[in-house]
Amino acid sequence: MILYIFPVRTAFIDRDLEMISPVAKIKPLEFTQSPVLLPFYFILQFFQLLWFLPVTCQYLCFFGGYHSVLPVWFGRILGKKCTIQAGGTDCINMPEIGYGNFRKKWLRKATVYSFKNCSLILPVADALVKQEYAYDPKINPKQGLLNLIPDLKTPIQVIPNGFDTDFWRDLGRERRPFSFISVATGTSNPSRAIVKGYDLVEKLAKNHPDWSFTLVGDPAYISSNSNVKILGKLKATELLKQYNTHQFYLQLSTSEGFPNALGEAMACGCVPIGSAVGAIPEIIDKTGFLLFRKEINELEALILGFDLSKSKQLSAEASLRIKNEFNFAHRKKKLLKALLRS
Repeated sequence: MILYIFPVRTAFIDRDLEMISPVAKIKPLEFTQSPVLLPFYFILQFFQLLWFLPVTCQYLCFFGGYHSVLPVWFGRILGKKCTIQAGGTDCINMPEIGYGNFRKKWLRKATVYSFKNCSLILPVADALVKQEYAYDPKINPKQGLLNLIPDLKTPIQVIPNGFDTDFWRDLGRERRPFSFISVATGTSNPSRAIVKGYDLVEKLAKNHPDWSFTLVGDPAYISSNSNVKILGKLKATELLKQYNTHQFYLQLSTSEGFPNALGEAMACGCVPIGSAVGAIPEIIDKTGFLLFRKEINELEALILGFDLSKSKQLSAEASLRIKNEFNFAHRKKKLLKALLRS
């Protein structure tokens, strides 16, 4: 049995369970993101790992951090494989915006220990392995695992996210011109909002009151702009409808690994506008627009220079790119091969 350990359950976790469960028995174990509950969860996790030990063949962790320390330790002393899927914050050090595991002393130690002592690292993007960051000039350019852990020797294999393009698809509905959508959770936290690029979204909304913006994921987020609509977390069917009624998807993150919502929105035909960080340039390629510096004037120039007559063409190209390059089957094949090989 594979024990799958993660700090919080997400749609990404559910997709992995869907991929793995038909071919191998897998047990999900949720940890915590609460600093207050951390000591209790370390004790709880220790006994959980002991309880399942007789039937455990390997450990799988989503992100490196506090929750991966004990699975890595168990794997190391017992000779069991322990794989960590690196997702973003565990490969970043950005104290300037309050983001990344490496900005906190004990979380950094837990993350470094985990990555150095696990069996295999599966990042979702090349940029999480090593990158020369240039999007926001106030942030240290040396990011990614090999910059932050120079003596890291653990094998690394990049496996991008994959999407069910039978579900996430263009329904052929009418899209309002200059309508924008972005999806992120936890953005009522000001630091998280900056990480997800909502500071730029708000400037854009203020400068263009005739454009419409929909921000999905955190009902507690507050906008001062009347043309910004706030929605909480949506069911997949509801999110599918939202993607299909907007012309553009905004992924203006200051830092990112491989954003799931960007892939979903593109599969649904949204024209993508993204910051040149993480896997975003690779995902968008030539099907949308890339912002290379965190600068509102450059962002506006990208959008105002857009030829609306090419909207349907780019929409179709964005959808086709996700279907061809980042589909569910591609990720499933690579993930299962990495986990189940001896």
